[in-house]
Order: sequence, then C-alpha cells, then structure tokens
Amino acid sequence: MKAVRMQAYGAPDVLALDEVPRPEPGPGQVTVRIHASSVNPIDWKIRSGGQRGLIRYSMPRTLGMDLSGEVAAVGSGVRDLKVGDEVWGSPAHTADGTYAEYAAIPAGQLGLKPKRLSHPEAAALPLVGLTALEALVTKAKVQAGERVLIHAGSGGVGHVAIQIAKAKGAEVVTTCSERNIDLVRSFGADQVIDYKKEHFHETLSGVDVGLEALGGPCRAQTLQVLRRGGRMPCIVGNIPKFVKRYGPALGVPLAVFDIAGFVLKARLLKGVRVYQIVRPPRRDRLDALRQLVDAGQLTPRIDRSFGLDAVAEAHTYSQTGRARGKIVIEVA
Repeated sequence: MKAVRMQAYGAPDVLALDEVPRPEPGPGQVTVRIHASSVNPIDWKIRSGGQRGLIRYSMPRTLGMDLSGEVAAVGSGVRDLKVGDEVWGSPAHTADGTYAEYAAIPAGQLGLKPKRLSHPEAAALPLVGLTALEALVTKAKVQAGERVLIHAGSGGVGHVAIQIAKAKGAEVVTTCSERNIDLVRSFGADQVIDYKKEHFHETLSGVDVGLEALGGPCRAQTLQVLRRGGRMPCIVGNIPKFVKRYGPALGVPLAVFDIAGFVLKARLLKGVRVYQIVRPPRRDRLDALRQLVDAGQLTPRIDRSFGLDAVAEAHTYSQTGRARGKIVIEVA
C-alpha cells in the first residue's frame, strides 16, 4: 500500500510517499481502508520536532491523526465493528498514522461515520471536533445564555467550536481577520472582532468562557476579559516554543512549569478555572459529535483538498495559518 512517511524531523520535504506492507489488525484492532484524512497543526509540529519531548518516533513514521473510511479487516476480540462498516476517528498518536491507504486502529478509537457527511467531510472533523467538545462541553460545561469567546473562529478548531457553543445555546464572540467576518457569522458567531483593527482584551469584559487557542500573550489577555469565576480551556501549551529555545530535555518541563504557574495565577487572582485540553480519542465522544452532525448543528468546512502525493504541500499551506476551516487529504 501507499503511505506518506516522515524520514526525519524537519521541513515538509522530509515527507515521502512510500510503498509499505498493509497492516494486519492485532487483538482489539481493525484495519481501516482510508478514504480521506486531514492536516492538523499538531502534524507539522511533530514533523518539525517541536513535540519531541512528548512525542518521539522512530523513523520512518507515518503521520496523520484523522480518518474516514471503511473497515477492511477485524482483529480478535472486536465485536462491535464488522467488515464494510463506514467509520471515522482521530486515533491516538501511538496508533498507525492516517496519511496512508490503510491503518490498523484500536476499535474503541473509532465510531460509525455520520451518514450525512462524505468521507472528506468526515475526515475533516474528528480531531478538531473532539478537541472543541472536550474544551467547551466536558471541561468548561458551557450553559445556555453564557458568553463564550473563541479565538481564530475561521480555523479548524475555531469554526467547529463556534457551532458547538451555539448548539449549547451560548452567545459567541470570536476573533478573525476582515476577510473572514462573513464566514464566521455563517457558523453562528454573534459578535466578531477584527483582530487587525482592535484588541479583544480592550473591548471585552465579563466573558464566561474563553477558549484559548493561540498561546503567547493571548493567554494572559484571555484571562483579563473573563469574569471572576469564569472558565478557560486551553488547547495550546507553548511546548514547541520552549523546546525550540531550550531543547527537548529542558523545554518540556519548563513548559509544564509555565502552564502550572498560569493555572495557579488564574485561580488565585480571578477564581478562573484553567483546563489544559487533551483530545480524547474515544468512541463515545465521536458518537456525541455524530449526534450534532445528524441534528444539523455541526458541519465541517473544507478549505482545500490535496492528494496523498501532496501532503508536503498541504503541510506548507497549513503552516501559513490562513486556512479557512480544514485541509483534507483525499486518499481513495
């Protein structure tokens, strides 16, 4: 089968399309024939070496953490999936990567694909959807009528988070550039701040929940606009920045110390609960996303599609930060 493998840590050109053996499912696994995958920032952060303190691979390694496809083979002990089932998911980074024609994945990390989505649409949603769901519903427990700030509303997590917050009955404020104002309003945003023309931390106050997705100074600025007792899920941890500056061995513990210090500061100064979000690759969470999709409350937006032979180009585009929605890899 064909798979795009990382030959070493580095720039996009370390990715190469190779011929590799098709994986057989182990106990508790299924082999999925992948129709589509997608690109997420974590993919190129791993590829560049920025996550080596936490995620370190032997080379060559297939990347990719989203998939939509169909079950091609079932391992021992799997009773709830069968050959031919259309599935989707965002497997843990320890599973086979999904920039490939086939992957062997733990069955519990897959769910039945929403019928109203095509394979490319379905592949665009799991990682960002699981992240947004964990942040807003599981951790922050957004309630109807609350005011929620979502940064980068036109991006992968952002455009999904807006829709999930609206499904919970929240009032959504988001940030984006002028060219994306109409787009984020189409997702349901109630108030839009053009970050190139005004600073959100000088405009907002009394926000109930702030989904922090940018890192750097945005973290303290988001804390500034939250009400006392608010909630702040964070989906970045500044680990690449610390690793780049101090190296993997020292950078990761310093990043963890930095996060812990901010959590304590937020709690002591404003009574704000800060949650560092880790995406849960679980079927029950995928099923919750599928229910939102089936109810017409959640639809992923595809910005661009690339073939399996153009993953390096897709990474390069993702790193510009200009994608409006998700970047999809069409496999078969």
